[in-house]
Amino acid sequence: MKTRLLLFTVILSLCTLNAFGQERDYWQQEADYEMDIEVDAPNHQFTGYQKVDYTNHSPDTLERVFYHLYFNAFQPGSMMDVRSRTVVDPDSRVGDRISQLPDDEIGYHHINSLDQGGEPVDYTVDGTILDVKLNDPILPGETVTFTMEFDSQVPRQIRRSGWDNKEGVEFSMSQWYPKISEYDEDGWHPNPYIGREFYGVFGSFDVEITIDSSYVMGATGHLQNADEIGHGYAETHERPNTRKLTWHWKADKVHDFMWGADPDFTHRTTQVPGGPTLHFLYQADTVAVNAERYSQAELQTNWEQLPEYTAEAFQFMNEHFGKYPYDKFTVIQGGDGGMEYPMATLITGNRSLGSLVGVTVHELVHSWYHGVLATNESRYPWMDEGFTTYTSSLTMDHLFNNGQSENPHESSYQSYFRMHESGRFEALDTHADHFETNTAYGTASYSTGAVFLNQLRYIVGTETFNRGMNHYFDSWKFKHPDGRDFLRVMEKESDMVLDWYYQYFIESTKTIDYGIKSAFGNGTSTFVTLERVGLTPMPIDLMVEYNDGSRELFYIPLRIMRGEKEEEQPGVPRTIQSDWPWVNPTYTVEISSPVSDIKRIEIDPSMRLADIDRGNNVMVMEEHLKKATEKTP
Repeated sequence: MKTRLLLFTVILSLCTLNAFGQERDYWQQEADYEMDIEVDAPNHQFTGYQKVDYTNHSPDTLERVFYHLYFNAFQPGSMMDVRSRTVVDPDSRVGDRISQLPDDEIGYHHINSLDQGGEPVDYTVDGTILDVKLNDPILPGETVTFTMEFDSQVPRQIRRSGWDNKEGVEFSMSQWYPKISEYDEDGWHPNPYIGREFYGVFGSFDVEITIDSSYVMGATGHLQNADEIGHGYAETHERPNTRKLTWHWKADKVHDFMWGADPDFTHRTTQVPGGPTLHFLYQADTVAVNAERYSQAELQTNWEQLPEYTAEAFQFMNEHFGKYPYDKFTVIQGGDGGMEYPMATLITGNRSLGSLVGVTVHELVHSWYHGVLATNESRYPWMDEGFTTYTSSLTMDHLFNNGQSENPHESSYQSYFRMHESGRFEALDTHADHFETNTAYGTASYSTGAVFLNQLRYIVGTETFNRGMNHYFDSWKFKHPDGRDFLRVMEKESDMVLDWYYQYFIESTKTIDYGIKSAFGNGTSTFVTLERVGLTPMPIDLMVEYNDGSRELFYIPLRIMRGEKEEEQPGVPRTIQSDWPWVNPTYTVEISSPVSDIKRIEIDPSMRLADIDRGNNVMVMEEHLKKATEKTP
């Protein structure tokens, strides 16, 4: 009996530890690539050899493997094509363009052979997914080698990847190779490519790309043969006298590999103090191609100023959100807007200085929340785009306003409010591919993800929040955290229970609306009654401003938080009230001053709550008393 009781106690203790935020048992897969690519630039095609050493770190035996064949999306009738032509608000960059591609402008991957351990395996191609039936299962802890030969055609640039983008850049090569799918505790993730986000396996890349010698290339990782290449990467700056060149790149601890190339690229570098070397590749002499609003001289000046801004942005991010762990980052003109990749980004360049810096900052910040914290951004797009939007807003405020903006996240809140007013808001806990509209996806992932963070800062307090963001980066870098992992970090840092916040704000579409219902005095005290109008509960900061100009903050914790945030404004006296149980629709605060001494009362003066109706958040006492008098017979 004692033995059984002891065993039960141990099990209960372990369950209790797990319930109160202990990190889950964690593992992740590993894929190490070697690729040899021969590019036929005039025909926008290439042949490839690929070897992948795939290590199964999971506790599961794998009977099959999946690859992504992203270029197959750029064919008439593909899922990306159909989705773009049937969604109510199609991406203007795509529209019906895929359906109109001629044969020599479509994208494809043709798999010529695939071996496992030297023996051919059976496989089927289903759109953008290669489904491989293994000859022998991959056991836990086992490493197997897959070798593949393939032919590919680069699509006309429509979405992210392709040739001849709208600014005349020849090759924007992202999601361009057969890429092994991710397997995690939720199983395989062979999501068809319909234009959204990505999820990749950490590992290494050893890539040789042979292309016409007129091209200048930038890529993920480090160039191994700069002395042979020239093109500004070597001290000689001389181009070898040969028809083709092989660019040899290596990258470690990354989950993807991209490259861009154009004969007209100018290559410049700058050094971040205590940080990475920054590389910039852009069309200095033809930068005004298709530009309608800016002259070539203006655009060239903007690109010449970009390195200084980018270096300062890296310094700000390193100081406030964790140190960038690589020693290189490359900004390449190309693509169709801005898109993040490990150690590099593709951006369009015909922009004002503010826009050019803005898109670069957003994409480099992704290095933290996509490149290093490699969340499944298809499943949790708000963790990638939302976290990036939040921190890039702060970075831009630092660069252009010395960090003095009253609310650098205002545009995110306004986007959130507008989408709720439209009635088409969708929960953040929606797979990126399955939002009903593109607008709902953008609002949830970018804007509401940023609101989630700024509101969390309101709940746990600014200093705690900042420590938590750094702790999150340090403890989960080079891994694949999900929303609950982030929540566990913040619960530990704040010593609060926060699951309620995640459930209401991430997993539902319920809204916040608090109001001041009434205020009356008894001669020596004032009683203010607050009401929860919306369904989402929140702790409340209630600021009272007196006629003499002094202020007092009444802080009302939410009972299910099981904790309190630290004082955020040391110069303002704070009174901590008893907890507000979420089931109670109203709460009354007693202020130890007569009504005649009070000038103004406000819920959430910091404007961090996503309160959908701020019209009931403020009570000006003189106006309130006047209305009360008018109602009295």
